[in-house]
Amino acid sequence: MSGGLLVAGTTSDAGKSVVTAGICRWLVRRGVKVAPFKAQNMSLNSFVTREGAEIGRAQAMQAQAARVEPTALMNPVLLKPGSDRSSQVVLLGRPVGEMSARGFFGDASGGKSAYGGGREALLGTVTDCLAQLRGTYDAVICEGAGSPAEINLRRTDIVNMGIARAARFPVVVVGDIDRGGVFASFFGTTALLSAEDQELIAGYIVNKFRGDVSLLRPGIDMLQGLTGRRTYGVLPFAHGLGIDEEDGLHVSMRGAVRESAVAEPYGPDVLRVAVCAVPLMSNFTDVDALAAEPGVVVRFVDRAEELVDADLVIVPGTRGTVRALEWLRERGLAAALARRAAEGRPVLGICGGFQLLGEHIEDEIESRAGSVDGLGLLPVRVRFAAEKTLARPVGEALGERVEGYEIHHGVADVTDGVPFLDGCRVGSVWGTHWHGSLESDGFRRAFLREVASAAGRRFVPAPDTSFGMLREEQLDRLGDLIEEHADTDRILALIESGAPSGLPFIAPGAP
Repeated sequence: MSGGLLVAGTTSDAGKSVVTAGICRWLVRRGVKVAPFKAQNMSLNSFVTREGAEIGRAQAMQAQAARVEPTALMNPVLLKPGSDRSSQVVLLGRPVGEMSARGFFGDASGGKSAYGGGREALLGTVTDCLAQLRGTYDAVICEGAGSPAEINLRRTDIVNMGIARAARFPVVVVGDIDRGGVFASFFGTTALLSAEDQELIAGYIVNKFRGDVSLLRPGIDMLQGLTGRRTYGVLPFAHGLGIDEEDGLHVSMRGAVRESAVAEPYGPDVLRVAVCAVPLMSNFTDVDALAAEPGVVVRFVDRAEELVDADLVIVPGTRGTVRALEWLRERGLAAALARRAAEGRPVLGICGGFQLLGEHIEDEIESRAGSVDGLGLLPVRVRFAAEKTLARPVGEALGERVEGYEIHHGVADVTDGVPFLDGCRVGSVWGTHWHGSLESDGFRRAFLREVASAAGRRFVPAPDTSFGMLREEQLDRLGDLIEEHADTDRILALIESGAPSGLPFIAPGAP
């Protein structure tokens, strides 16, 4: 049986995903056969594996960091929010229903849940997946979710201390020092766990540190004196490593980062891309390949006036097509999109964004809104089916080979227009269900040339930008962060031998 480690966090967005990916890349460069694992993920950014299973994009990215093919075993439970109180439950890569949090997890005592079993049955499913990975790989690096000290959820937990206890994996807790309060967060996280859980908390990793590490040393020493646990690394703040985030809650920040990171254009002009920040936005990572192009400025917008100077507007995927349609109309963005289409200015709709650009939507599945008029910019009628389409299509557009993936309930009936990646094009308006198509380098360059021509821009795509190579460079940077700024010898000892024995209990413990 292989060794392993759980990377937990003091909060959501502390850096668990990138630290997990970094450890995977560091290990595989050492010749270790490693796999990522996240028992339960809540995300609207998902991916389709080669066997047609839907998993979180973060786990697909971590698999790439480990240089292995992603599978459903690496993310057996995926929750895709459809509102503040309900989510679609994807179990072993397949949707099993739309349920409330209480309905899925059962009551606080771990009673039967609506998916067909209780907490123990669900824990059995995820531990079976973990066991299969452990039987195949030398090491499995698990990512937690949120914080392990969510005391209201501990009885039903299967992703933090629940899986760590089941697998007897040591736990390293990541804290984002850029937010402040990292020492209190480390101490408090540990002190709110039961004695049995605390036995597995091996120590901490400080993430996103700016400045002189020597100034942090007294705090690290005091933390070890208070908890008996060492700090396994202080990772510096590094720009451009927020790859394949789990949700779109901070897209305004993401857009600002993308604008500030734009490389000089290859030709005389830049190209401005505005992405409509629709509700329940999914797979906004589709635009990452555009943001990687020199001279392409990508920003997320929510006001009609922000479309005025855009050379391309993208309406991205969403878990709420009808809700996004209403939002576009309420904010005047729908009218702005119609004006763009009438003026021959480029618009691209992807997945849910493609569906709402059509003429009509029949939805008794996602929103249960029934018959709804779309924006009428494409000759498409959409009917939502109970069966979800999960596919990895390959095709051709603009004379270039294109690969993508599909995740949707909507079935599109295209009645006219020029065929485009199983969708269509009318004038300067394009629509497709294919996520990830812009990662195909030749197609992306051809598409940007079309956009620049229609927008009257003298933008020239760089001839040698490889999104795959840039992604590999990002993953290597994550591996470098671990190798250069973490105590790798001791982390390797944790993976191979487990948490140190005799770790002290920190009062008060779990209530």
